[in-house]
Amino acid sequence: MTAARDLVGYGPTPPDPRWPGGARVAVQIVLNYEEGAENSVLNGDRGSEAFLSEMVGAASHPARAMAMESLYEYGSRAGFWRLQRLFAERQVPITVFGVASAMALNPAAVEAMLRADWEIASHGYRWIDYQSVPEEVEREHIHQAIELHTRLTGTRPLGWYQGRTSPNTARLVAEEGGFTYDADSYADDLPYYDRRHGRAQLIVPYTLDANDMKMVALNGFTEGVQFFRYLVDTFEQLRAEGGRMMSVGLHGRIAGRPGRAIAVAQFLDHVIGSGDAWIARRIDIANHWLETCPA
Repeated sequence: MTAARDLVGYGPTPPDPRWPGGARVAVQIVLNYEEGAENSVLNGDRGSEAFLSEMVGAASHPARAMAMESLYEYGSRAGFWRLQRLFAERQVPITVFGVASAMALNPAAVEAMLRADWEIASHGYRWIDYQSVPEEVEREHIHQAIELHTRLTGTRPLGWYQGRTSPNTARLVAEEGGFTYDADSYADDLPYYDRRHGRAQLIVPYTLDANDMKMVALNGFTEGVQFFRYLVDTFEQLRAEGGRMMSVGLHGRIAGRPGRAIAVAQFLDHVIGSGDAWIARRIDIANHWLETCPA
């Protein structure tokens, strides 16, 4: 057996994060911006994208897959703006997981993110699977992501989420040294410190269950009301426990569809109406944790 994994965590006595305003739950909304950076022969890849679209179980083709391309394009052309209006109407602060090469293709979207004072964390250089990518290539992509992100937004990213990680990702991020937090974990309902790679790297875990990706999965939700109910149930359980964090993951090409955006709107109205939530950007939660529960 190996000690390379932490299967204990906080155990029965998690720390009290003392969320601002006495909130019982810190709610964090992520909008993933990936459109244009997915697998495509236009990007020099061997085949088309086959992941996270309305075409569940699609094959990767060694040529352009026009239907898949248009499904992704919906996210940047229409879905992003629908969700942007929804958040603006409610003055909800969010975090964008922005793939650098995708953001470079839509300056208007980046401008809207900056104007709204959203946090723009790095979602890597490309929206591809890094599981088998050579370490030196992944390291270079991390550096390229930071450089391009900084050029597009004016500041370097302080948060990191690769998403489709490799066994090397966490170590490479810690070694880079400039990230306040790493979100490439689903291991807890609270932030924690990873000390495996020479420094205490703050981890602010993400989610794949309270995530609209379940709308385009065989084991997922088939309609918006199911997504809404699951989000509300998650929030209410964490609210009852108190001192927890809830992440919600969204994509313009998925939750930005009309029949799903309404579920997001209704959930936000529920959370705001509860009076028990601190809706915050991920960087705000990270900074609060560093001050309240230092390494």
